[in-house]
Parts: sequence; structure tokens; C-alpha cells
Amino acid sequence: MSFVDVKVGKVVPMSGEPYSVLNDDGSANLDRMPNIPREDLLKLYRAMVKTRAYDQRMITLQRQGRLGFYLGSTGEEAATVGSAFALRESDWIFPCYREQGAYIWRGITIQEMTNQCYGNALDGTKGRQMPVHYSFRHKNIVSISSPLATQLPQAVGAAYAAKLKKEDTVVLTYFGEGSTSEGDFHVGLNFAGVWNVATIFFCRNNGWAISTPREIQTASETFAQKAQAYGVEGVLVDGNDIFAVIEVTRRAVEKARNGGGPTMIEAVTYRVGPHSTSDDPSGYRNEEDVKAWEKKDPIERFRRYLSKVGLWNQNFEDKLQEELKLEIMTAIEIAEKAPAPTPETIFEDVFSDIPWHLQEQREELLTHLEGLKSAGSNSGAGGTVAKENH
Repeated sequence: MSFVDVKVGKVVPMSGEPYSVLNDDGSANLDRMPNIPREDLLKLYRAMVKTRAYDQRMITLQRQGRLGFYLGSTGEEAATVGSAFALRESDWIFPCYREQGAYIWRGITIQEMTNQCYGNALDGTKGRQMPVHYSFRHKNIVSISSPLATQLPQAVGAAYAAKLKKEDTVVLTYFGEGSTSEGDFHVGLNFAGVWNVATIFFCRNNGWAISTPREIQTASETFAQKAQAYGVEGVLVDGNDIFAVIEVTRRAVEKARNGGGPTMIEAVTYRVGPHSTSDDPSGYRNEEDVKAWEKKDPIERFRRYLSKVGLWNQNFEDKLQEELKLEIMTAIEIAEKAPAPTPETIFEDVFSDIPWHLQEQREELLTHLEGLKSAGSNSGAGGTVAKENH
């Protein structure tokens, strides 16, 4: 199970026990410990805790009827934060829809994320996407799509473009294990293998594709081994171990950046909550399994390690929770007070230069809206006069 130099061999085996560093009690296998500055350890922990705090608040808002829809990532924070940590900011991310931790690590603010969930005038996607379907071009994060696996061949295409331009950019794309049953998965892996592009396929195997369990998703021993058929290296890692995820992804990134080609990482984790706020998992899964995985909580595991090395105490935790609560509640207040996007924004971001026929349609729409506004104003005035005469 040991690593081999990425320039001459594989990153990690693709079958057997997932690669791990941290034990459940917070102790670590020091021979496998990645080199991470102490200040970054607290930043990683903060990003994971922030991700969970945000998820919990957004789900509460949906239950209160203040938000239409939400997808949480509880229990999967190590997989997303750890993998994003291994990238450069210039690298591209093609997400699925449970990567809040990666966005937070990349520097996306809670305000930006909240605005998107509300689809208000401050939303970078101008209210055109479903909630939790983020897009942050300024941070090299491509728009989320609801259909499974569509982002995989897109990510490979971006990596191929970087190769043609002789750039050392790495492209990481996230997906769930259910996406491996889609045609786009096979297209993406095949193209990446043939053209040896710098793509990392990061599969969050969280046990469930909505209500479809892993057991009837595939007959393969692992999802990672599927990569071998396409000439792509497969990697199996403990997705609840922040250090293991960082080490595995770092080596895959280094290999890709040095021309070693693509890697598929299967991060074994668990979706503790429902698939989305529209889902009730009690109808299809055993609560005993959930409780068993809750004991493997990635945040608790990391917290125990930080406590052992003197970087965490309850006072630190209390201050962090209060700080995050204020940040999240402030973002919600701003988002709820913001107006909806104005109607004319539907003509923006379609063409770099708006063609004449869309310009005409835009002017027609604005004239129509102004007419409605004037008619409403006149109607109100007339009603007032009639009432006074009566």
C-alpha cells in the first residue's frame, strides 16, 4: 500500500483497503503524513467546519420555506476540502453538486454562495441556475449541471486544450459513484487515457446515488478499477481522512502536471444526510449504517488529531462557531434583502456582442415593462379620484 515515485510508477493501488493516514482516534501513521504547514492545518479545519455550518443553516432555511432547494455535503468535507487543497488556484474545477468545501477552500465567500442559492440580483449566475448549482468563473470553477457526468468530458476537453497550449494546468472534476453508470463517464475516461491529458477524476463514493446503493450500481470490486480499462490509473482512498485525500490528490496532481497523464481517485465516504432537501432517506436505508458512519466523521477525526498536537481546544471551537454563525447570518440577511434580477438581464451573457435582433427584443421588452408600469400608476391615480368623487 505504499506510495511509489510518481515519475516512474503508480500513485497508489486501485483495490484492497483504501489508503489512509489518520486513525479514528486521531492518531496518525507518521510515515504517510503529508507535509502541511501548521497554519494550514487550522485553515483546513476551519474550511471543513465552515462547510458544515453553512450546509446546516441552508437546510434549515429550506425547511422554513425561505429557500427552494438545497444539497448538503455533511460527512464528505474531507474529500472536497482535501482535494481542493492539493490544487493551484490556476487549476480548473469541474464540479458535481456537493463540493461546497472545495469552493470555500478556493476562496468563494459565503455571501457569493448564498446569493446564488437565492438567485437574487447579486447572484453571479443572475438567477438562471437552480440553488446550489454554483458557477465562479473568477476562481476557475465551472458551472454545475444537474444531469449526471456531463462535466467529465468537459473537463477532459479543458485539459486537452491546456495541453495544446502547452500549459501545465491540471483539471479536477468531481462526480458521485452513480455517475460511473453514465455514458459520459466512459467517454471522459477513454478520451483522457488516449490523449494522456492532465485530468483528475475525483469520485466521491458516498454509498448512495439518491436511493440506489453501491451494491447494485456495479459488480466491480471498486469504482477506481474501472479506470484501468481506459489506460488510466485508479486510486482508492479513505475519503473521511483529510491527510490521505491530500496526499493522494497531491501525487496525482504532480503526476499530471509533469506529463504523467490522468488519474481516477475513488474517495470512500458516506452521505450522512439526504440526497437533497427533496429526499427522505429513511425509506430506503438502514439508520444503523448511518450511525456507524457518523462515528467516522471526518471533522471529528481531524479535530482529535489537532487536539493531540496542541492546535485545538474548546475555547478555539467556541470562538470559531460564533464567528461562522455571524458570517452566515449576515450573508443571509443581505441575500434576502436583495432584489430579484431585472428582466433585461436575460439578454446578457448570451453573446459577447448582442446582435441586432436581440437588441430589438430587449428594447421591446423594456418598452412593454415601462408601459405596464405607467398603466399601473395611472390606474392607481384614477381609482383614488373616483373614490374621492363618490
